[in-house]
Amino acid sequence: MTIIGGGPAGLYSAFYSGMRDMKTKIIEYHPYLGGKVNIFLEKVLWDVGGQPPIHASNFLNNLIAQAMTFEPTICLSQKVDRIDKEEEYFIITTNTGENHYSKTVIIAIGGGIVEPIKLDLEGAEKFEMQNLHYTINGIERFKDKEILISGGGNAAIDWAVELLPIAKKLTIIYRSDELKAHESQIKKLVEHGVEFKLNTELTKLISNEDKTAIARVRLKENDVEYEMAMDDVLVCHGYNREVSLDFCESIAPVRNEYKQFNSEGQCKTSIPGIYAVGDIVAYEDKVYLLVGTFNDAVLAVNSAKKFIEPDATSYAMVSSHNDKFNERNRVILACYS
Repeated sequence: MTIIGGGPAGLYSAFYSGMRDMKTKIIEYHPYLGGKVNIFLEKVLWDVGGQPPIHASNFLNNLIAQAMTFEPTICLSQKVDRIDKEEEYFIITTNTGENHYSKTVIIAIGGGIVEPIKLDLEGAEKFEMQNLHYTINGIERFKDKEILISGGGNAAIDWAVELLPIAKKLTIIYRSDELKAHESQIKKLVEHGVEFKLNTELTKLISNEDKTAIARVRLKENDVEYEMAMDDVLVCHGYNREVSLDFCESIAPVRNEYKQFNSEGQCKTSIPGIYAVGDIVAYEDKVYLLVGTFNDAVLAVNSAKKFIEPDATSYAMVSSHNDKFNERNRVILACYS
């Protein structure tokens, strides 16, 4: 079985595929696993069943470790461009020119390949390894810093709330005259004296004398331009999503107007042997949360198992009675003795 996408849906599919004794491969566009979780690594997750509140980065590490339990093949930095079929095998072609062959395919690409919308300013890219950020990886680096945040949506405002106890000063700019984030989050920032500059946008990044980092920014507020010193710039202008995935005409699954694959039950697409999980699949009563993603993965893997082996059981034996975990259980239990 081949899983296209290495986010939560793809990772849990890989784990459950191992439970079903299926040889598994994950193909992921990015050079890392985790999908959209990488966008909010500094957040705390409360809504994962049976899991106490957990830092997103720790949750991701756990999810990846779980996915590796049965040693799936991992192919990073490969974008799937097209899927064809020849006899009983799907032929999965990537942008590297490499072909992968599989009897079943699970599509787990979420909302598509997600890339932050970057600043269209001269020389901006050279500061990305210094103090220009499109996401937060390690909140402590912003301790006692004066930070400019560009953006007025939920992601930008959530960043600001996370940074409140860390940063020395926060300034938020937004090109419109009204923020789009949740009122409760905005209220927290207002109560802490965070400065908002509406109808304002970045027009230039000005480097320090060594040309190694941003020292000042030029802002345009209404029709007035001026410069401002800061330590770091965080940009949250949304994300580009790329959901292109071509199929030969005879095996093109039915999609809805949002490019999601329609499920015909148990995460089966209209093409036998092709399944979809997570945000990229649509069906009545679909739950677009992590708990829904994990349920999709189980349904799709069980469907794939039955497709390959019609006489197989409908689902895997639960882990508490599964012989696959006997040795691992002994090691875990030894830690408590």
